[in-house]
Order: sequence, then structure tokens, then C-alpha cells
Amino acid sequence: MEVHILASGSDGNCAVIRHEDRAIMVDAGLSAKRIISLMNLNGLDPKEIECILITHEHSDHVGGAGPVARKLDCPVMCNQQTFDACNIGKVEHIPIDPLNTFSAAGISVMPLPTSHNAVNPVSYMFKVGGKTAVIATDTGCVTFPIEQALMEADVAVLESNYDRRMLHEGPYPYNLKKLIDSDHGHLSNVMCADILKKTDHEGRQVFLAHLSKTNNTPDVARDTVSELTGMRRFRLDCLEFPGDTRVIKI
Repeated sequence: MEVHILASGSDGNCAVIRHEDRAIMVDAGLSAKRIISLMNLNGLDPKEIECILITHEHSDHVGGAGPVARKLDCPVMCNQQTFDACNIGKVEHIPIDPLNTFSAAGISVMPLPTSHNAVNPVSYMFKVGGKTAVIATDTGCVTFPIEQALMEADVAVLESNYDRRMLHEGPYPYNLKKLIDSDHGHLSNVMCADILKKTDHEGRQVFLAHLSKTNNTPDVARDTVSELTGMRRFRLDCLEFPGDTRVIKI
């Protein structure tokens, strides 16, 4: 299994899970042109994409979902509440439900409920060939299903959105700061570290995702998580700059 991180952050999110020339896209928060370009740059054949999984309706996750689905002639998969809130135009929609496992592109997929200011948000766990990957972002707290999934994940793509000091001293209005720092907002670096330490097991690869460009930096995120978990800094990966991408193989 390959986990391709094409974009991760408030400017847009998109990942591709690939196994034996079949692939699933997770979110499409960039323009279709940009997503196809990033796929080509990373050696991914757009024709391999068999569906687009949506986590929730915010534009940095669905902004390009309609155009990408129409261009690649593939269905969008998400729960009905999320689809109704996405407003992505005419596409094929395959409804799915949280905690109900299904198969896509030959990969077993389970939607994991999150806690975010959206109608019915989820993250996803993927299993194939005896390996497990979890992509969990946009959640103000770690739900029990996410915690359980992280305990068996070979790859954990986990939100490490903000540094609390940077958030509270930063330029955001008070109400937005309060939302981000709530149970329906995002995971801080400290919260990310806490759950990684609680679920740590040998051999797991960790990718710190959805870093805020205003309230975090790659160095702050890695340093904080490394210090609190005892994990070596080199074991903690993340995107370093706009346009950066990553592939994680297991």
C-alpha cells in the first residue's frame, strides 16, 4: 500500500491510497487542474482513481471534488448528510455510513467518526495486504474509533494543527480561536502527541497532517510531538512548504 499526501493544510487537502494499480482519493480540496498536476508529478496515473472519499464539507476538503469526479468519471463516496452539504454539482454519489466497512479499489475502508464543526464528519481507516493506514484530521478531540484504529495502524496520518501559544497570541478573532481550541475544532500539537504516545507501537510510521500556516510550523510541530512522546524527530514527517508532497510505502 502507498499513501500519497498531495496536500495537507488549510489551503487544501488531498491524499491518494494506492494498491496494485488501483487507487482511492481522499478529499479534493484543490482545483482539479492542481490535483491532476500533483498526481502527474508524483507518478500517479489519474485513471487509477476509482472513487473520491470525502471527510466533510469544508471547502479545503471538497473545493475540487466535483470537477475531479467529473474529469475522472468516478463516484464520490460519503455519508448523505455530508454530500447534501457539499454542493459539488452533478456527480455520482455512493452513500456510506460511519463505522460501516466497505470495499473500494480492492481496499477495505472504514469511516471513523470525528468531532468537528461539520454535519457528519469522518476520517478513514484503510486495510489491504495485511497493512493498515489511518488518515485522521479535522477533529477537536480523538474519538474512540480513531484511538482504536491508531493502535493497529502501520501508517498514522494524524492532525497536528496548531501550537496553543501561537494560536492564542496570533491574529485570528477570538471566536475562531475558541472554535479551533474546542472539542469541535482541531487537534493541537500537544493533543496529537498525547494520542500518539497512548497508541504507540513498534514500526508505525507517523505523518503530522493539516498543520496551520498561521498557528504552527513544521519545526514546532515535530519538536513538540518528539519531546512529549519520546519519538525520535526523524520518525515524524510532515509537509515542509507549499507544493511539497510525500509518499509513504508500507
